[in-house]
Amino acid sequence: MTRRNLEDAYSGESQAHMRYLIFAEVAEKEGKPNIARLFRAIAFAEQVHATNHYRVLGKIGSTTDNLDMAIAGETFEVEEMYPVYNNAASFQGEKEAERSTHYALEAEKIHAKMYTQAKEAALQGKDLEIGTVYICPVCGYTVEGSAPDHCPVCGAPKSQFKAF
Repeated sequence: MTRRNLEDAYSGESQAHMRYLIFAEVAEKEGKPNIARLFRAIAFAEQVHATNHYRVLGKIGSTTDNLDMAIAGETFEVEEMYPVYNNAASFQGEKEAERSTHYALEAEKIHAKMYTQAKEAALQGKDLEIGTVYICPVCGYTVEGSAPDHCPVCGAPKSQFKAF
């Protein structure tokens, strides 16, 4: 029972973390920087809670173990989850859900490849040699090196890409 409780708590804290970051963006756009800062601060606290629960559950391993888990998660999303979700949205005529799941599916394909490259480096005892990673803020398209003039998935302009 305790394990299930920790898994549920991890899920809830993780969702709260993301929800508060999303709410912070809204507050920022509405010109309320202090409310945005409060949302971000408490989002960090929720991340601390989620991390503690995840650690107690024994789900944090070495970098290669963590990459294995990341690759498995991304592969599941690409091969099973998002194709089914996208087909259901299409069948039901839910255009926004169809677009959202398509965007995620296309980005997850790239993420799986990038994590696989990272694992190859880690298995050799090395860090990944990688340039700047650019993320499209509309669809999540991910590219290393330089951002395209327009996102190949959603068409967003290069100027909107976020650099990491």
